[in-house]
Order: sequence, then C-alpha cells, then structure tokens
Amino acid sequence: MEKLKSVFSRDIVFSEDNKLARSLYDKSRFGEPKGKKFYYSLFEALYLLESDKMEVLDGRSNVLDFDNFLKKAKRIDKDFWVRYSVFKDMRTRGYILKTALKFGADFRVYDRGVKPGEDHAKWILYPVGEAKGLTWHEFSAKNRVAHSTRKKLLIGIADNEGDVTYYEVGWTRP
Repeated sequence: MEKLKSVFSRDIVFSEDNKLARSLYDKSRFGEPKGKKFYYSLFEALYLLESDKMEVLDGRSNVLDFDNFLKKAKRIDKDFWVRYSVFKDMRTRGYILKTALKFGADFRVYDRGVKPGEDHAKWILYPVGEAKGLTWHEFSAKNRVAHSTRKKLLIGIADNEGDVTYYEVGWTRP
C-alpha cells in the first residue's frame, strides 16, 4: 500500500497536497489543508505512521520510525504519550479528534459519522495520566470550559500501558 510522504518540522508534520493526502482528509479528516500542503498534528501523524499509512522524514530526510518519532514528540510535549494513548483509542473507536486549543482544551471530539465542518463537536476531551490525576480546581476549570462551549466534558484517563478509561461529566439541574 502506498504511504503518504511527509516531513516532521519543529512541532508539526506536513505533506504535499496530493491524491493520497486528499483521500485521508475526505474520508477521515486527517490533517488540515492550507494552500498546497496538508498539516497534521503530531498525534495524527504518529497514528498514521503506526497504521502504516504515512512515512515521516526528519529535516535531514531520514525516515523516522515509531520510536524515533515518539522521542521527538516527547521533547516537545512531556505528556505526549498520555495524550497520544487517548487520541489513538478514540480514533480506533471511530471518532474524529481535532485540537481544541482555542477552547483551552486538548481535543474536540466529533461523534461517529460526523465530520468537522458538517456539525459541531460533541465533547471537549482532556487526557490525564493515571498517576498524575487532577485537582478539584483543574477539574472545575475543565468543566466550565466544556459548559461554556456547549459541549460535554470527557476525561480520558490513560494508564502506563496505554489503556484508557473515559468519564463523561455534565451539568444537571435539581
């Protein structure tokens, strides 16, 4: 199977706008088209690399394998493994995830069958490492962000093996 050729540069991965990049975007919303390139989050790129759909080159045209990509990503984001574990688990379950930085969150999650641009995300997702946990103040802040954006709060707790447990939090009125 043909692999999408891409380049890891600073904190993003990009590829040329071609038939394969367009197909991955149209089918599963991987990447963001801008100009004559597609830009991928590090989570999307590692997922596609692990799925054998993407080949990633570093700045010196060396092919990155899973472990080398992961090392580079962890230098950028110390919590990358936890976030990637949650991203991978949700993608494997058929959900589309996009960054939610403008909301102050890690990911927006679209319900199965819904593509970004067709409807709004259903959840704001925060990955948390099992050993790290959340304070009540952090939990409250995350819940307020979800409520103010009219989305449900989803917390994905990843253990050291990458297994994820999800908790959906919502507001109720007595």
